[in-house]
Amino acid sequence: MLIAAHRTPALEGSPVAASPASIDAPADRSGGVQSVERAFQLLEVLADSGGVSTLSDLAAASGLPMPTIHRLVRTLVQQGYVRQDTARRYTLGPRLIRLGETAGRLLGSWARPYLAELMEATGETANLAVLEAGEVVYVGQVPSRHSMRMFTEVGRRVQPHCTAVGKILLAQLPREEAAGVLGSAALPAHTEHTVTDPARLLAQFDAVRAGGYAVDDQEQEIGVRCIAVLVPGAPTPTALSISGPEARVQALEARSGGLIPQMREIAVRLGQALGTAD
Repeated sequence: MLIAAHRTPALEGSPVAASPASIDAPADRSGGVQSVERAFQLLEVLADSGGVSTLSDLAAASGLPMPTIHRLVRTLVQQGYVRQDTARRYTLGPRLIRLGETAGRLLGSWARPYLAELMEATGETANLAVLEAGEVVYVGQVPSRHSMRMFTEVGRRVQPHCTAVGKILLAQLPREEAAGVLGSAALPAHTEHTVTDPARLLAQFDAVRAGGYAVDDQEQEIGVRCIAVLVPGAPTPTALSISGPEARVQALEARSGGLIPQMREIAVRLGQALGTAD
């Protein structure tokens, strides 16, 4: 918004028991524990499938033997990281929420020096956002020093179709996956400029990918313009953006040297830092 500065069910099938030695055996010469690596692999597969999957689908996507999947899923269910629904499918469990929220806060903390650099260079509010379960989640922000500035609460979730960060993140997905996030029904209109036709929005993603940036031109709030670029190399799909009054942001885009190359340069360095953060 634009504001003034003053303001444990049974598993399907029968699990096959494994010896302690096989559970804790190293995966490779790096010393990694195979069962831990495989458990995280299954969580990633679940996330990639939208958070819901059957055991057979997990086996097909992961390539792991069914007895191994039985054992690992049973453990994940017992710990609350996976749950089984009434249709005997498996979903990401509620204990992951706390981990995700904490990781999101840390992501914003690691990114803060880069957001501050972007804010100082442009004078506008700098934001960091990720795509999670089909929604944009703002995980970091450094507000502008202007008396009139953009303000978005860290942790806020918004629909991706009307935001620059949402569009740049969706544009990186396979077309079928992006279409699944948008759905086939008309999208909510926040202003008269919001693109509400999913097919029209999907058609814009080719230009977004080619240009390397996305724009929210008063699509979420009248008078507000946002520009977003992808953060390459980040551990999860992440976007960097600036937002402010339309006239000021357009002036930044028109200045000598260009806004987009500057944003990309900061985003590349941020991605490198996030990719190596412990």
